Amino acid sequence: MSELIPVNIVVGDRTYRLKIEPADEEMVRKTANLINEKISSFKLQFAGKDMQDYISMVLLWFATEQKQGTSPVDAQEALQKIRDLTALVEKSL
Repeated sequence: MSELIPVNIVVGDRTYRLKIEPADEEMVRKTANLINEKISSFKLQFAGKDMQDYISMVLLWFATEQKQGTSPVDAQEALQKIRDLTALVEKSL
C-alpha cells in the first residue's frame, strides 16, 4: 500500500485538505472540478440561492447520474481513450 499524500481540494468556495492515494489524485481533482462546474451552472440557472443549496443540487444530480450507471468523470475518460484509439487506427491506415 502506498503512502497517502495530502492535497487541497476546493469545493464550493471552501478548501478541504484530504489525504489520498497518489493514484487517486487525478480522479479526485477531476471530480472536484466537475462539482465546481455544476455549482456554477446551477448558480446561473437558480439565482439567489446560498452555497449549501447549490451543493445539495449538485449532490442530487451526481447521485442520480451514478444510479443511472453513467459516471460523468468515467464518460470523459472513456471518450478520451476512444479518441486516442481512433487516432492510432487512422495513423496506421
